[in-house]
Amino acid sequence: MHRSDVTRDDGTWVGLSLDVQGRHQPGLCVFTASGQLLVSQMSQPVLLAVVDEQHDGVDFWRTDGYRSFVPPLRADTGRALAGSPERWAHRFAQYLIDAPGSPLHEGRWLLSCDSPLRHWRHADVSHAEYWNSMLVDGHPNGYIDWFLHAHSWEVLPLRPMPDADDSRVKAYRKQAREGTLPPVLLWWVSGLDCHLILDGHARFAAAVAESVEPPLLELHRTVPRDDLATRTEEAVGYYEDELARFAALRAVHGPAVPDGAATAGPQLVRLLHDLNTAEQPTWAWPLPGGERQWHRIAREVTASQNWLCT
Repeated sequence: MHRSDVTRDDGTWVGLSLDVQGRHQPGLCVFTASGQLLVSQMSQPVLLAVVDEQHDGVDFWRTDGYRSFVPPLRADTGRALAGSPERWAHRFAQYLIDAPGSPLHEGRWLLSCDSPLRHWRHADVSHAEYWNSMLVDGHPNGYIDWFLHAHSWEVLPLRPMPDADDSRVKAYRKQAREGTLPPVLLWWVSGLDCHLILDGHARFAAAVAESVEPPLLELHRTVPRDDLATRTEEAVGYYEDELARFAALRAVHGPAVPDGAATAGPQLVRLLHDLNTAEQPTWAWPLPGGERQWHRIAREVTASQNWLCT
């Protein structure tokens, strides 16, 4: 895996670009069968989901099968890496590539601290209220409401959230107050239009309990390497065409017409930046056995409780 830092044009660190090769199907994998989804970890069902007929949201059933691939994070590690999302990103990137049960597969990814979730909170809403509202309720089953949370990308825990008085949460609450809380690792899954918590359920709960913003690292796919050169050429070509268009206007109307660099230049920078940062749809693999297999798995994991009349 090749890693490289991604920054804005002012040098601000945005995230870590991961170029993964030779990993054709991940251990934590999304499978699809028509309108049904299955998230499976090392062949164990983790999450079953069905997009409703009106496409207003997703009904889900969560099993107890998910296991985090991140080892326990010690308090002294949190203190040592506090305030450095770059160092945390490198550490989590190593966990992602080393673990067989992670969602990484061949392609380009971004591990970023600049999650869109951080930009939706209004100033008059407390962190506790906001982040609690972003959590999808329900265990074992629930509903991801696309109509209510259109494009605000809720957060779905892969296991039940611990209570505020849980021993792990209590330990992390102290770190949350001190500003040394390790980040919560999220994975954006486009088929759910939602973030899944890969690691940090107790840390997220601690941040909510202390009403502070949880530090986040968000993982999502970016433009595939096969498309990168073509898309870069297209962006540069658009920039050159704009300069040529302004040059033609200047030839007719004189030097009062700008040369176009002031508008085309920043747009080129944004286009090139987006090639390394913009979310790309999550890959999903066809479920062997199709819908019949999905329904069989659903009956097994729900213990025939007639969830969605499976």
